Amino acid sequence: MIKKFINRLLGKSAPEIKHPFGKRAEIGPQEHGINPNLVDERALNVVRTLKQAGFEAYIVGGAVRDLMLGLAPKDFDVATNATPEQVKGLFRRAFIIGRRFRIVHVVYGRGREHEVIEVSTFRAYLDNVAAEQVAGNEKTSKSELAGMKHAVDSSGRVLRDNVWGPQEEDAVRRDFTINAMYYDPETQIVVDYHHGIKDSKNRVIRMIGDAQARYREDPVRIIRAIRFAAKLNGLGFKLEPKTATPLVKSKALLLEVPQSRLFDEMLKLLQTGHALASIEQLKVLGLAHGIYPLLDVVVERAETPFVQSALLDTDRRVGEGKPVAPSFLLACVLWADVRDGWAARMKNQHSHPALQDAIEDVFNARIGDVSGRGKLAGDMREIWLMQPRFEKRVGSAPFGLVEQPRFRAAFDFMRLRAEIGELDVVLSDWWEAFSLANDDLRNDMVDEVKLEQQQRARPPRAPRVHTVPGRAANAASPPSAADEAAPNRSEFSNDAVSGDGSDAPRKRRRRRRPTGRGAAGDAPAQDPQP
Repeated sequence: MIKKFINRLLGKSAPEIKHPFGKRAEIGPQEHGINPNLVDERALNVVRTLKQAGFEAYIVGGAVRDLMLGLAPKDFDVATNATPEQVKGLFRRAFIIGRRFRIVHVVYGRGREHEVIEVSTFRAYLDNVAAEQVAGNEKTSKSELAGMKHAVDSSGRVLRDNVWGPQEEDAVRRDFTINAMYYDPETQIVVDYHHGIKDSKNRVIRMIGDAQARYREDPVRIIRAIRFAAKLNGLGFKLEPKTATPLVKSKALLLEVPQSRLFDEMLKLLQTGHALASIEQLKVLGLAHGIYPLLDVVVERAETPFVQSALLDTDRRVGEGKPVAPSFLLACVLWADVRDGWAARMKNQHSHPALQDAIEDVFNARIGDVSGRGKLAGDMREIWLMQPRFEKRVGSAPFGLVEQPRFRAAFDFMRLRAEIGELDVVLSDWWEAFSLANDDLRNDMVDEVKLEQQQRARPPRAPRVHTVPGRAANAASPPSAADEAAPNRSEFSNDAVSGDGSDAPRKRRRRRRPTGRGAAGDAPAQDPQP
């Protein structure tokens, strides 16, 4: 108080006290420029439902960033002060997931058309130094972590983060400034605590707080930084130097992250429509190796024709709003291992068991148990096992293959093989036409293939020679002069003269000779040409 009084007497203004959680700023639609028509109706419904129940609710994260850039977000996240249990109670199809950080998935629709709105509760800001500490990790300390809401391991990595707090504390817990803005679609106000709007306009990707400490709290932020740099690079965004510099040094922290979580982050890196750009960012930032073993394989093979075609095809489909499956991309990346193992085993095994064993070897060496050998592994196996079946285009085989649930993925895989010259492109064209044809046309196509195969398998026929039985043996040698002068005894007998003494011989009915091969004096019958 005395210091403030003296400063006032001397005409000195008191220094501005910087709020530890940032200063709340509310920006209207004239400044942020968000088009409300780009907001998903289901995300809007979640916000309205929560607000009608008396809670705060905002669209948050990358969706707000994309809306400010004039882009239609692919995913919408909502943040609220309602607890996960309170959120779950407001929606018919809502599920609480996660242990490290509990969130709620509100599900709309079914099948491929379903959409998930992720709802998180505002987190409290807690000093990780003062947090409860465990000696092990998620697997070795499960029982100890079960009753903890905020815990770290010996390296400072957060293992539990389920303490709720106000919005200003939640904002400082988020990673990048451009992902820490909150948008109310009803009032069209954006709440910004860390100059996210300014960084968006300046095209800067900046970590909130000390970057090295934030990577230590959650090493997966290393992969997220790469993903955002790749996704936004085309719009001119760059990683701020203080955010980029600690990346390589912090890479070793990923060794303590569960393999399943790294696997999921790798898929996000490759399936957001910027797979090739992500691989380029990994190389530029010096992180091409050492993040995750399977990702190392992707980077190594990214320039091979087959894998490059698969990455380009994935980026294209995402850009067109079409679904993509991780099983397809990973099947392409690991096909060289399967193909080579299959060829090696074919020396001692039949084709099908050789292919099955080669697939099992690749799963053991490259995938391990991270996917649980569940749907992803099952889909990859089907894609590979269908490849030899495309060679069979007669009988009922094509009709059965085209009805398989994974036919389209397996066909797309085969089409990429044809594009790089591994298969005849005629085979790819035939299956494309067959899959789109009606039953009558399919039958005609199969009959045509059968005829072509028969013609290729059968040697050319020699011209058929028709001869009179009994003359086949004599036809080979020219008749002698005596034979030409004397009448043929087989046609005229010595007494074949008319009884009236006329010179005109009388024809006798020719006796049919036996045609069997066993008759003495008979020439063998001519075998037909095969």
